[in-house]
Amino acid sequence: MEFFNHLEPLLKTFWFIAVPASIIFALQTILTFFGADASDGVDADFDSDLSGTDAPFQLFSFRNLINFLLGFSWTGISFYEIISNKTMLILISLLVGVLFVVVFFIIIQQIQKLAENNSFNILNTLNKTAEVYLTIPAQKSGKGKILISVNGSYHELDAVTEKEEIKSGSIVKIIRIDNGDLLIVETL
Repeated sequence: MEFFNHLEPLLKTFWFIAVPASIIFALQTILTFFGADASDGVDADFDSDLSGTDAPFQLFSFRNLINFLLGFSWTGISFYEIISNKTMLILISLLVGVLFVVVFFIIIQQIQKLAENNSFNILNTLNKTAEVYLTIPAQKSGKGKILISVNGSYHELDAVTEKEEIKSGSIVKIIRIDNGDLLIVETL
């Protein structure tokens, strides 16, 4: 603590913000890698109706506060000797703190773009081509089976045709869906 006794008040303030913010940031980072605290930065840390916003995360969260304090305090410490005008130093530190939060938002937004929904939806089969797996009888007189790739995975689905019989191995196009799960197909 002898180190802090000889510092000017503004520099001492920057250090008193930087040390705890850095420790908390390190703990948050470690907990994030272990799967804890995974939703922090997504929900607001206070009660309010923010449902009108379209942002995937909230501005007022503990993680964002720590990000701001990191940028603010370490900028103040780093440029304390370089920038002699203390008002300018505080303004630059505030801007860098806000920049840290903005960069965090951008990173989270880019990570969320990587999310992919691969759940099967039969509507995704419309107007796609498929291979007949089991012969499809003529004029809806019975069901056959087709193999179709949707979102990178193959599905075996029931199919009927309104025209002539379609043999196994033929390529067909899905033209409609009946009763939510029965595909109407025609040959190409």
